Amino acid sequence: MVADPVLLQAVAELFPNGISRYAVGGLLVGLGTVVIYVGTGIPAGASTFLESTLSYVSDQSRFQRYVGSRDWRVVFTAGIVLGALAFAATVQSGVVTTSLYEPGTTGQLYEVAGVTLWTTDVQPWRLFLGGILVGIGTRVGKGCTSGHGVCGVGSASKTSLVGVATFLTVAIGTAQVVAALGVSP
Repeated sequence: MVADPVLLQAVAELFPNGISRYAVGGLLVGLGTVVIYVGTGIPAGASTFLESTLSYVSDQSRFQRYVGSRDWRVVFTAGIVLGALAFAATVQSGVVTTSLYEPGTTGQLYEVAGVTLWTTDVQPWRLFLGGILVGIGTRVGKGCTSGHGVCGVGSASKTSLVGVATFLTVAIGTAQVVAALGVSP
């Protein structure tokens, strides 16, 4: 098999640290999605977590439609949070080393009970505003990037394909504008 050197150079520029970390991450996300779908029959997605959680305390029909799936959704979201904490406490703190992890360039490292953790330099108001905008976007888009991007595209949903194309276009455009304006954390 003869490889095109121009194509190889383009791939090398897109993945300057190699492709293995992305492949491992993609396999883990795909495996998690399959496990949730096989176990529940419902595509995984994080955007309905708030509404499903509110079904525990509200009788409104908007929230009650999630009663049948709210327990696994809480476990799903807790797994995301606990997985991030486990990563921070092991790999990010240096207790476990791997070539798949490279420390970020923005943020600060600090010690808590002998474990090195990382915090972002992004101002809290920006994180809060970004969270609000993401929340609004997931409601308007009827789902989030995990639901549309992993499950929807994987099942060839036309709505998800359009949604992901829109997400990517807006994200790339926003990143270019922010970079051109010189905005930093």
